[in-house]
Amino acid sequence: MTTARNLDPAKLADGLKAGQRAALARAITLVESRKREHRRLAQHLIQELLPLTGKALRVGITGVPGVGKSTTIDTLGSNLTAAGHKVAVLAVDPSSTRTGGSILGDKTRMAQLAVDQNAFIRPSPSAGTLGGVAAKTRETMLLCEAAGYDVILVETVGIGQSETTVADMVDFFLVLMLPGAGDELQGIKKGVLEIADMIAVNKADGDGATRARTAASDYRAALHILAPKSPTWTPPVITVSGLANEGLDHLWEQITVFRERMQASGEWHQKRSGQQVAWMWDMLQQRMMEALTSNTRTADRLKSLEEEVRGGKTAVSLAVDELATLMGLGE
Repeated sequence: MTTARNLDPAKLADGLKAGQRAALARAITLVESRKREHRRLAQHLIQELLPLTGKALRVGITGVPGVGKSTTIDTLGSNLTAAGHKVAVLAVDPSSTRTGGSILGDKTRMAQLAVDQNAFIRPSPSAGTLGGVAAKTRETMLLCEAAGYDVILVETVGIGQSETTVADMVDFFLVLMLPGAGDELQGIKKGVLEIADMIAVNKADGDGATRARTAASDYRAALHILAPKSPTWTPPVITVSGLANEGLDHLWEQITVFRERMQASGEWHQKRSGQQVAWMWDMLQQRMMEALTSNTRTADRLKSLEEEVRGGKTAVSLAVDELATLMGLGE
């Protein structure tokens, strides 16, 4: 049973600094806990480790189901550990609130990294909301950095808002695409292309190589009409094969070039700082919502106000004002 006694922040901090995987796992359990006592301990732990964080390269990876995210991450991560890196793979999965998530599932999908002593795989927690999952993933990312992992790969398992959420917590956002764009190009959300730092057309091996090159050309044309996010970087479109381990060295070279350019221009630090402040506001909003729904003074009235608003009996603005007053937030 997890208790405050066996989750001592000082001992966990020492263990993480020594690179102990067991300490990292216990520390992540601590930050994922919803208990108030554990939350306070987690805050002390994060504060203690803060000077050791921020040095890793954080890469977000997304793609439609079947695009080969897990295979690509497994192969890329193995390439990186072979080159001397320590790699942590984290998942942001809003559907984990329904499925419960499965660390066994994540590890069987990444067979090479699962047995690699220089790799660490962690699924997203069932935190009730995407915002909750993202908050825990951010804290887990800091813990992994403090434990010496210099590459953090954040996989977005879900779809929709999770893509933007992951893009807002990483340095580089990679979008994996399937070969044979054609009509599929029409179904690509403009928002995904706008947040991409690179597009990699996967499965560019065997019979798929020609279709992948054609798809890459189509994606380049699509990106050409969008204004780049940065004057320093134009998102490249490349072809890779996670299964055959082709093009992944070039992919990583492009990511390192991106880091060098962004650091030289000052955009790297600016983005990191902005993400920290945005994270603070996200956590504050989440904490306020928790207070609203757990406060006995407001919980019952909240339910009745929902029904009144749903039935058109009470204006939304009046309902909000009443709840704010109950919480002591009145004008």
